[in-house]
Amino acid sequence: MALETVPDTVSTVSTVSTVDPVSTVSDTVSKCDMRHRSSRRHEDIFLQPMLGALKRARFGILSMAITYMFSVLVGMTMAINGNRYAVAYRDRIVRNATTSDRAMRAMFSGQMLRAAILDFGGNLFLGAVPTTVAGLGIIPPYPMAGYRGWVGGIVSIDGDHRSRLNNAKERGYYLGVLILQLIPFSLTGGAGVYLGLAWYGKWRESGFVRRWSLPLPRSALVDALWIYALAVPLFLIASLFEFLAR
Repeated sequence: MALETVPDTVSTVSTVSTVDPVSTVSDTVSKCDMRHRSSRRHEDIFLQPMLGALKRARFGILSMAITYMFSVLVGMTMAINGNRYAVAYRDRIVRNATTSDRAMRAMFSGQMLRAAILDFGGNLFLGAVPTTVAGLGIIPPYPMAGYRGWVGGIVSIDGDHRSRLNNAKERGYYLGVLILQLIPFSLTGGAGVYLGLAWYGKWRESGFVRRWSLPLPRSALVDALWIYALAVPLFLIASLFEFLAR
């Protein structure tokens, strides 16, 4: 009887469906291809417009960055070499900041995260946005950047008027904060200059009619918004580093 059941068992096993390895590999490749296409789609939506905006605004961004770098070096040189005006101005700025700046007061009370958020808001809404708006006049952002960079340079000395660059830890912190802040400031200032140049071009094409009655070029305005989409998180990173890195 046992031998008679063997054919039935073999028949049952033979009816079990088998997995086609070629079909499995094909399905896996298809899923990977779909994920890749989805990734490329997101890249096309966000990365390409942002890179295009940076390319079109490159003159304003690079010229602002150069202005910042030059003014920082001037301020740094003056302060480290003991220029009386630079040293006195540094002391006055630090003294006023410790008494009136909300971010500094929060820092002194131990609220470092709150200090970083307040600093971020100040840099963005009181620093970057006004500079961008001033860019409609093309020239005004440059002296604004020059002053901001010079201040960043003169604070390269500490309260005892010794260079912060002499200590490796202090040097890394100071230069880190400086670079992280000046990158988004260069982006937003450059976006303003780009807007101003585009607006001037539209004014010239209109035969120099009343400039203030002309709307901003939509394409340039969209580019500026893309640049801000990059600059805003960079401002946040800079503030978080400044108040949480120590």
